[in-house]
Amino acid sequence: MIYAYLRVSTVKQDEENQRVGVDSKAQSLGCTVDKYIIDHVSGVVETKDRNLGWLIKHIQAGDTLIISELSRLGRRLFMLFRILEQLTAKGVKVYSVKEGYFMDGSLQSKVLAFAFGLAAEIERDMISQRTKEALLLRRQRGQHLGRPFGAITRKHKLDPYRDKLLKWYDNKTPWAVMARKCHVEVKTVKRYLKRITTVEIVPV
Repeated sequence: MIYAYLRVSTVKQDEENQRVGVDSKAQSLGCTVDKYIIDHVSGVVETKDRNLGWLIKHIQAGDTLIISELSRLGRRLFMLFRILEQLTAKGVKVYSVKEGYFMDGSLQSKVLAFAFGLAAEIERDMISQRTKEALLLRRQRGQHLGRPFGAITRKHKLDPYRDKLLKWYDNKTPWAVMARKCHVEVKTVKRYLKRITTVEIVPV
């Protein structure tokens, strides 16, 4: 089966331009497109939230997918590489009209996959390096990293047990029993009760 995937803006002309390109490619391959899959979303949206997700799930080995250009599959390199890997692993032939790429598990496909993977690795390292440099600069300027000293997290894992803990504490329930019921350590229960009460926590 021959599929064509179009990811377009709300501009009608853009969709028509892509159709012309994929139809022309299909014609040069001696076939016609059986089904058009169209998305009107950004290329950064995850595939599961696009019609593309349905296509990847249902397309089968031996099927052909024609796209106008690789960026139509995804704007993020990691995402693009993951999509191409899924398609080629299923035995799908992928044609990209603009770049002239053809991926089918052949040597050329493996070279392209390696190139995409290397580019993704470089991009990840660059992002990591920029983050480290930004953190170092903040330290040099004397800026504190992380939560402010003394800051209290808004939500606590013991919040659902708040009323029960107060009741157990009033009834002098042993610390170990309270901790076991809440699936935490004794010191966690003590800190939490001290945080939510103004009275001094005494041994139970």
